[in-house]
Amino acid sequence: MEIINGNMKEILDNLYDGVYIVDRDRRIRYWNKAAEELTDYTSRELLGSCCNDNILNHVDETGNKLCTDDCPLIEAINGVDIDETRVYFHHRNGHRVPTLVKAIPYRDSRGEVVGAIEIFSENSERKNILKKIKELEKLAMLDELTQVPNRRYMENILEMKLNEYRISGVEFGVIFMDIDYFKRFNDDYGHGAGDLVLKTISSTFSNNLRGDDIVGRWGGEEFIGVFSRIDESGLNRVAEKLRVLAENTSVKIVEEELRVTISSGATLVGPEDSVDTLMERVDELLYRSKRNGRNRVTLG
Repeated sequence: MEIINGNMKEILDNLYDGVYIVDRDRRIRYWNKAAEELTDYTSRELLGSCCNDNILNHVDETGNKLCTDDCPLIEAINGVDIDETRVYFHHRNGHRVPTLVKAIPYRDSRGEVVGAIEIFSENSERKNILKKIKELEKLAMLDELTQVPNRRYMENILEMKLNEYRISGVEFGVIFMDIDYFKRFNDDYGHGAGDLVLKTISSTFSNNLRGDDIVGRWGGEEFIGVFSRIDESGLNRVAEKLRVLAENTSVKIVEEELRVTISSGATLVGPEDSVDTLMERVDELLYRSKRNGRNRVTLG
């Protein structure tokens, strides 16, 4: 396979987008600096490895594993340009990151396809989340361990959304999430492992929100999300997406990879609701999910 020249490498290494090039066997032949920053994997580690060796492990919102089932690079190697697609890659630290991906054939000087190029960038909505986090730091309303909004802030958000609903009729939904069998992480691997699970799952949640939505830590292993301007079907889609992404999140302890799942309850605000009634209802829905086998969403 033709190797990129020095001028081209300099250009690619200075792009904000991640870029990597594979040969026809999907072995990584080039990995730019932005790809290193986005994934925390270095070029030295990845050159020569196969992109389907569970490195980025792309999944879509339904949990479909694209690297084995529907890889855009295979299409590109077959000569097809793949339009920009939203996928979720597996960061080195275990959390899922929303990414816009485009794959194109890589041709040699004779025009023959000798591999493929994938260009990927973190979804721009993440910038709004980071800005919001900076504002929260000033207000001391972040959970110290996970660096997501704490219970005090989420209670304020619920009150604000309720007032907006009463005055303007702007609907919102609430998703209450609990990490399944969390006590086992602490008991079997120590509290450090439990803390790492909390931080990793928090990153998966906060990386995968719309700009106006927010997820915070309610306490212990419980998280709450507030989702604006949403109907029942939309709320169910969001809850399922977060469940699937959590299921595809992992935490590495020594040489063992620990899998994480969540149970969720989801509900829309109603005319008679207060913060207390909303939380009572969504808490009961969460525990229905627990009673019915865990790793599921109950809507009500």
